[in-house]
Amino acid sequence: MSSPARIYAGLVGATLAIAGIVGFFYSSSFGSPGDVHAMFGIFDVNGWHNILHILTGVLGLLAFGAGTYAARQYALAVGVVYIVIAIWGFIVGSGDQILGIVPVNTGDNVLHLLIGVTGLLAGLATAETPIGETANPHQTSSL
Repeated sequence: MSSPARIYAGLVGATLAIAGIVGFFYSSSFGSPGDVHAMFGIFDVNGWHNILHILTGVLGLLAFGAGTYAARQYALAVGVVYIVIAIWGFIVGSGDQILGIVPVNTGDNVLHLLIGVTGLLAGLATAETPIGETANPHQTSSL
């Protein structure tokens, strides 16, 4: 049975990777922020935003494949990072950018907050060391 963190890493990882790829069909501009378009009419994207989603997504897929320990670390880390990004986005405001290159709007900020909160919940709902796994995946059993 998959843990909440593995389910999160797989679903969120795949979704973000696909969203990043699809985002390039809307805008592939790498300006500051360059040519920004609303993916699906909701989420502001440019090349930088798409790359961030692809990288975050690929990390999720790798964590999913690596097992529960890695998936839990991914869920917790992405949870914290995406909550910070959401708060930052709400502070800079809709239609502005983070670091002058990553466009955000209210739709992005709400989605980032949802990804962050569910990541923390999935990570916290998963045992730190699942039965049958060691805390460090490189550690060998001394039995």
